Amino acid sequence: MVRMSVLADCLKTITNAEKRGKRQVLIRPSSKVIVKFLQCMQQHGYIGEFEIVDDHRAQKIVVELTGRLNKCGVISPRFDVQVHEIEKWVVNLLPSRQFGQIILSTTYGIMTHEEARRKKTGGKVLGFFY
Repeated sequence: MVRMSVLADCLKTITNAEKRGKRQVLIRPSSKVIVKFLQCMQQHGYIGEFEIVDDHRAQKIVVELTGRLNKCGVISPRFDVQVHEIEKWVVNLLPSRQFGQIILSTTYGIMTHEEARRKKTGGKVLGFFY
């Protein structure tokens, strides 16, 4: 089977492991986008530590799960979002304003929708988690 999106595969694996009540999950292959996405999730406390295992191929990531993640997913295609449109995406994707994040790929790097709003920049929607 051909992998269409490595990020989508990764997030689906994490969601499934979280639903099954696993403590950790192995993600393969790794990519820079996946690592940045996981760093955003880690900053907000949705996952624990993660470790990149170098196997001289496409690398693997072992992620510690905390049990706080309800759902994470990828938005495909990666729609362009301007600063004033971010609110519309928050309303459509997240269950409430209090929790959950939308991850954007901006010119300043990969960041959450709140950071993008503070920096007054738009970008492309990568995915979400809550």
